[in-house]
Amino acid sequence: MKKIIGYVWMCLVSFPLYAQFNNEENPRGMNEGTLAGFGTSIVKDTYLSPFTYTGWGARIFNERMTLLRNPLFSRQQIISVDISSTRNPAENVSDFGAFVDYTFAYHRRIPAGTNLRLMPGAFAHLMGGFIYNTRNGNNPLSAKADIDLGLSAIALYTFNIRTSSIILRYQVEFPLGGIFFSPPYKSSYYEIFNEGNTSNIIALNSFHNKAALRNYLTIDIPVHRSTLRLGYLNCLYYSNTNYLETRILSNTFMLGWVKQFVLK
Repeated sequence: MKKIIGYVWMCLVSFPLYAQFNNEENPRGMNEGTLAGFGTSIVKDTYLSPFTYTGWGARIFNERMTLLRNPLFSRQQIISVDISSTRNPAENVSDFGAFVDYTFAYHRRIPAGTNLRLMPGAFAHLMGGFIYNTRNGNNPLSAKADIDLGLSAIALYTFNIRTSSIILRYQVEFPLGGIFFSPPYKSSYYEIFNEGNTSNIIALNSFHNKAALRNYLTIDIPVHRSTLRLGYLNCLYYSNTNYLETRILSNTFMLGWVKQFVLK
């Protein structure tokens, strides 16, 4: 596992170094999309409750894709903010969740045909947030914080409808390893932050105790002088450490606009 994490880290470091060596620090173009969406959310956090909660989720999603001077490489930055409201099976207790995550990635562009481009790459990901339970008195909140390194892949397909060029994109991301915050079983946040009981609150993660997956599907449609983006985002998060289990599944349908910039 250490070899895999080391390889991903080298990829993340070597991409910007390669770009700088080839005078790519001054990008030549940027594509920025801002979307808002609504969908479903499923949450289970055994620190708060043994039950699975279901409900709705909302998300704001900003993405910047920068084409570097060397057309083989592009840089991607994603900031996502999502909130959710879910209820237990008996419909008498609620969970409220709020998360912010940031992804920084480099991809290598590989032409695979006249209309198809493949873009494998690597990313670094930071996430923070919480889940709040309305019934719990002593421990009503479960905090989350992750730092991950992983792999990413994008497929872009362009086709024409009459005089309009439509761009269909699919992207998948999954982490290989990192660290995350997880309090020990039956340990309260009062003990952690007021009494200094911080042993075993940071865990190394890999496939044995954590899994995450993000599937992102978009279609860009020109509308007059603007570009409309329709998107679907599927996010899966699972962790199991310190005898605590967390499962978060969200499906979000999004709508927004895309802006194109020419940078010199």
